[in-house]
Amino acid sequence: MFENLTDKLTGVFGRLGNKGRLTEDDVDAALREVRLALLEADVNFRVAREVVGRIREKAVGEDILRGVSPGQQVVKIVHDELVMLLGGESHSLKPGPSTPSVILMVGLQGAGKTTAAAKLALHLRRENHRSLLIAADLRRPAAIDQLEALGKQLDIPVYRENAKPDQATKVAANGLKRAKDMGVAWAIVDTGGRLHIDDELMGELEDMKSSLGPAEILLVVDAMTGQDAVNAAEEFHKRLGLTGLILSKLDGDARGGAALTVTHVTGVPIKFAGVGEKPDALEAFHPDRMASRILGMGDVLTLVERVQEQVSEEDAKELERKFRRAQFDLEDFRGQLKQLQRMGSIASVMEMVPGFRSMSSRLPAGALDDGRIRRVEAIISSMTAWERHHPDQITGSRRKRIAGGSGTNPADVNQLLNQFRQMQKVMRQLASGKRRGLSGLGLPGF
Repeated sequence: MFENLTDKLTGVFGRLGNKGRLTEDDVDAALREVRLALLEADVNFRVAREVVGRIREKAVGEDILRGVSPGQQVVKIVHDELVMLLGGESHSLKPGPSTPSVILMVGLQGAGKTTAAAKLALHLRRENHRSLLIAADLRRPAAIDQLEALGKQLDIPVYRENAKPDQATKVAANGLKRAKDMGVAWAIVDTGGRLHIDDELMGELEDMKSSLGPAEILLVVDAMTGQDAVNAAEEFHKRLGLTGLILSKLDGDARGGAALTVTHVTGVPIKFAGVGEKPDALEAFHPDRMASRILGMGDVLTLVERVQEQVSEEDAKELERKFRRAQFDLEDFRGQLKQLQRMGSIASVMEMVPGFRSMSSRLPAGALDDGRIRRVEAIISSMTAWERHHPDQITGSRRKRIAGGSGTNPADVNQLLNQFRQMQKVMRQLASGKRRGLSGLGLPGF
């Protein structure tokens, strides 16, 4: 979502980094471009002006002008301002005084509340907290069926009733009773979408709040709707007293201004961000990590957390043993590909690597295409177990059969085997301590 903003900001700071000393004119020229980049990202012009003003105030001091690396100091100032703009610090869910704690999910029509409710339940289960999903969206056709289908997919219980559209508060109260009987930690109430100007429906949410006493009232905001999302958040907060926001579709291709300014304008922290369509594509929101991503500095902590979710300590030790003994084969490689796919798209994973953004423009077209990963996996899956363990003994006739089974051609199979052989050569040299000349080998471009 922040791709254009990241490109523009890294370009500005790249030019600053080439200067040994910064003058006020240099800072002013750079900040004009920063302000333009924020405006093009759909940041409110008043907010952009405030942010740039604070950056300039800090950036023209003597410490900056006489610093060893003034360009990097300006980057640090901009990073800190972005962190403050995004909320300053991380905010987790706060349980209520009694069990179960209630989460009231609210938002505009089409913002993704139902999907976000299921994703949140899965997130809580990963933290060893059981929850019950309560289907209280009685107005949208098939909303209850959608939540129930998601619950079955994720093995999370769902409470539903056949009730009239104006009985949502009653259904939610009955669902809370069921949650108490089940002894779950959280009751997540999926409410119907509504416009913030619809007084009758907003009144229904106020009644539900009064009846349930929720510990959290989370507004699901579509990050792709721009400043309209910020305006809606303000109105919902006035009527309900929001405790947090969930930004959905943060992986979209919109400009991202709403994500940058919604907390600054409303004072309500972003607690979670939806970063994909898969059920596990919901992340706790960390302003400092997001600011680092926007500035092209990567996000190592989130990357490590994703890896830890997919790779157990035992698997990691076994993989390390195979690397040391150069016993890594195509069966192991296929397992690594599956783990990589579960972590998200290749582009989203690589953007967390510090410095990747600056060199991504030099990659060949399609280098980050997830389709290439799927083709490689199809080729390996078309091999027999023996072939996966002995890739160096795959003959021409076998390659032809593998290509036919995977819907590719023999040249694709040859390319994979050649690149894998190159990677094995690198591993053998690393295992033997012979590091010279490795840069000329290159890693395989799967």
